[in-house]
Amino acid sequence: MKRFGLIAIGLIGLFLYSSLYVVYEGQRAIKVRFAAVLKDSAGTTAVFEPGLHFKVPLIDKVRILDARIQTLDGEPDRFVTSEKKDLIVDSYVKWRIKDFSTYYLRTGGGNKFQAENLLKQKISDGLRSSFGTRTISEIVSGERSELMNEALLEASSKATDIGIELVDMRVKQIELPQAVRSSIYQRMRAEREAVAKEHRSKGKEQSEKLRADIDAKVAIMLATADSQARITRGEGDAQAARIYADAYGKDPEFFSFIRSMDAYKRSFNNNNDIMVVKPDNDFFKYMKNPQSEK
Repeated sequence: MKRFGLIAIGLIGLFLYSSLYVVYEGQRAIKVRFAAVLKDSAGTTAVFEPGLHFKVPLIDKVRILDARIQTLDGEPDRFVTSEKKDLIVDSYVKWRIKDFSTYYLRTGGGNKFQAENLLKQKISDGLRSSFGTRTISEIVSGERSELMNEALLEASSKATDIGIELVDMRVKQIELPQAVRSSIYQRMRAEREAVAKEHRSKGKEQSEKLRADIDAKVAIMLATADSQARITRGEGDAQAARIYADAYGKDPEFFSFIRSMDAYKRSFNNNNDIMVVKPDNDFFKYMKNPQSEK
């Protein structure tokens, strides 16, 4: 009897243990009973929050799903613009489960890998539609945010089919295919070189104009200065001649003396100077006894 009591207690304990389950933070749980997702009294899917919960053993199956925001960062994809030009776009998406029942049923029992494959296709369709209505210059310029918003709205409407909510979508990088990148770079380089040559030629032309203008002004200034110098020099020479003439008229002997002193000073400035003249030459007139001449 005691043995049967222990067995009964063990069965009850096993029953209680198998009827309890724990939902951790960041997770949500749904119950599946007879291959159908269990609903609450309001007819909506019963989603169980984090905590300790009960289930009917052997009848209810609990599916734990990750309720946190997930990141889908796949491989870069190729898209065509309105100009029929290919672009390689690398993007990522932030998503989370919104309808746990739909997500569970559409993804083969909550298979995250299958869910991301379905989501990639829907996102690719949204991006393809947005890129197909714009040119390359519009995409890489100021319309990228608008493009992302359009793609996010379109992909979000399709993602509800698998119970997913798109939180955010961003483009990390946009590149040209390697096959056409070189030719486009060459064309851009040629255009920039043409613009540079045009600016360079205009600058050279302006430089020549400025240089010619400055040269003309300098020539005029030099000619004016030379003319003024000649006039000033002529006036000075004329004034000096008048002064010499006035001085000579007032005292010719003194004037002659002063001129001779200047001549002596210039002639004997160097100790090595040698002069070969007759002693009675007029040049030495004032080097003799001045009184003898009177």
